[in-house]
Amino acid sequence: MKRTHVQAYRLLLVSLVTIIYVFPFLWMVSNSFMSDKNIFSVPPKFIPDLLFTDQAFDNYRNVFTRYNFGRYTFNSLWVYTLAAFGQVFVCSLAGFSLAKMKFRGRGLVFSVLLVTLMIPVQVTIIPEYFLFLKLNWLDTYLPLIVPSFLAGAFGTFMLKEFFNQVPSALFDAGIIDGVNAFQMFRRIYLPQASGPVATLFIIAFMNNWNDLLRPMLYLSDRNLYTVTVALSQFQNQYDVKWNLLLAGSVLSVLPLLMVFAFCQRFIIENTMSSGIKG
Repeated sequence: MKRTHVQAYRLLLVSLVTIIYVFPFLWMVSNSFMSDKNIFSVPPKFIPDLLFTDQAFDNYRNVFTRYNFGRYTFNSLWVYTLAAFGQVFVCSLAGFSLAKMKFRGRGLVFSVLLVTLMIPVQVTIIPEYFLFLKLNWLDTYLPLIVPSFLAGAFGTFMLKEFFNQVPSALFDAGIIDGVNAFQMFRRIYLPQASGPVATLFIIAFMNNWNDLLRPMLYLSDRNLYTVTVALSQFQNQYDVKWNLLLAGSVLSVLPLLMVFAFCQRFIIENTMSSGIKG
């Protein structure tokens, strides 16, 4: 009986925490079907006033037609998918090199790389801006893509720790078979890292997708705007179009959910196969 009570309390606690985390998202979705005048009505209305009417999708329609949100979503998908792939590729190479290849100064390189985790973006953004200005990269997507092709400290650290756990016998077997280092990385180590690679892709894509500082700084052409910059056009100095802002926010979250749903199967498959091998 006592054990049943403990399980019931745990279930209640988990349910409460879930509701706390999910409620803001549900509120955002609900109010995206609300007219602007009723979003802050007192007492609050939990059932959207437009949901069961002919105007149910007017907010979403206005977001696409009047504010060109489809173009901005495509821009973000194109730019940040390339950036995430670049970070995954470079970090996996760097992690493999630091984990399995012996060269002078390996420990120093890894230590310096970890130190960069403690440097905030605000410290480097000004010299970064002047560098891209000299390269004539402003009003292009290059400042949003190219830095991701430089080794990221977090991704390199995560993949290095994973590759350290791969038995060294595989590395020795590759040397005996006569493969070079890149072939060994591509054929032996990378296929086993599908879980960490998918995790890093999700994190890199999400961090780039939610970035507002760099797109605001480097993009002034409205046709090049990303989703985060596009959301700022729903507010001005004196007014905020909350219904359109919430509809745009719902649309901006959907690609993140799709990427997570697509990559999740690789994480699960890798976890299950690792458990079977263990």
